[in-house]
Amino acid sequence: MADDTHRAIEAVWRIEAAKIVGAVARMTRDVGLAEELAQDALIAALEHWPGEGVPMNPGAWLMATAKRRALDRLRHHSMAAREQEALARDLEAQEAHVVPDLVEGLVEAESDPVGDDLLRLIFTACHPVLARDAQVALTLRLLGGLSTAEIARAFLAGEATIAQRIVRAKRTLAEARVPFDLPGPEALGQRLAAVLEVIYLIFNEGYAASSGEDWMRPALANEALRLARMLATLAPDEAEVHGLQALMELQASRTPARVDAEGAPVLLLDQDRARWDRLLIRRGLNALTRAQTLAQDGLGPYALQAAIAACHARAPTADATDWPRIVALYDALMQRMPSPVVALNRAVAVGMADGAATALPLVDALAADPTLLRYHLVHAVRGDLLAKLGRSEEARAAFERAAALTANEREKALLVARAVR
Repeated sequence: MADDTHRAIEAVWRIEAAKIVGAVARMTRDVGLAEELAQDALIAALEHWPGEGVPMNPGAWLMATAKRRALDRLRHHSMAAREQEALARDLEAQEAHVVPDLVEGLVEAESDPVGDDLLRLIFTACHPVLARDAQVALTLRLLGGLSTAEIARAFLAGEATIAQRIVRAKRTLAEARVPFDLPGPEALGQRLAAVLEVIYLIFNEGYAASSGEDWMRPALANEALRLARMLATLAPDEAEVHGLQALMELQASRTPARVDAEGAPVLLLDQDRARWDRLLIRRGLNALTRAQTLAQDGLGPYALQAAIAACHARAPTADATDWPRIVALYDALMQRMPSPVVALNRAVAVGMADGAATALPLVDALAADPTLLRYHLVHAVRGDLLAKLGRSEEARAAFERAAALTANEREKALLVARAVR
């Protein structure tokens, strides 16, 4: 019974943690303190619920407990009487909705919509004053509801390292006096770009793990997808938010077909498309339509990548893929977001549309780029093109080079097997 209660607490916490931290941060104006008080509420649940039973509205119970502790802390620091009274009224309204027959009005009792608090929270976690690794860790902690141990396992880092990273991130926000607020119109674009980049970075590490023994880490990809869906709800008029959601939904739809029964990677063109998740494909195509509707100056980078993913999703077989359309989309992406990696992906599409002989010079040029010297995929792509052209010895050498550079054991085994073959 106690185990069931602990599992229930864990499930509720994963759903409610971000809302609680956001609401308490609005009261305290301190993200670090808000998380501490939310954790206090979690500990209180672990102490009371096994004996008293899970409340009818566990999220409201946790929210009220965290707010009560926030009010106590603020009173301890001698808040002005007027502010105390306003906070007390907010707390009393919150607690009233813990009563079972009144819980339906919980959200309406909030002085600010829950969505506003979550939007402030995600922009705070991704504030440019923080380094990117700190943004990722703090985002997963505050909005993903992941524990320090879970984040450490996800990125194959030591738990102490991740804990220090999170502590430093919260201290940096406090020392920089970063306001718990949305950025103004002049800073919104820059801040939104950072938020989207962090979410996609988390997704990519789950979708194609950079190291370790597993080809994918689905739990991590699912957390990122949940954050993207949340952001699309909180910022419904931002085209690139929907573009990112579309891209991630469409890529995630392939997850069931990306590994075989032994967990070995299955490449895109070899996947059984009947195993692709049709619900995620529909959600992704709907999000892409929304992004296209909202785009004022043409599709942004995430929406363009989603449009490429949509070409694959709409093709019933690999042979039916519209590769010329994909090349055109990569041309547009190179205009919006030029990078060697985008150029490499474009070269793959050119090889599929126009043949390996046309694509190989493009990849050879990229392989000579110092920024891609240790990027294993440029050598893997080059090996594939060389194999198609019958240049077996050169292909083998390219695949061996790619295998030596990857830190993912499943990918290494795949590349070694291709070298042998």
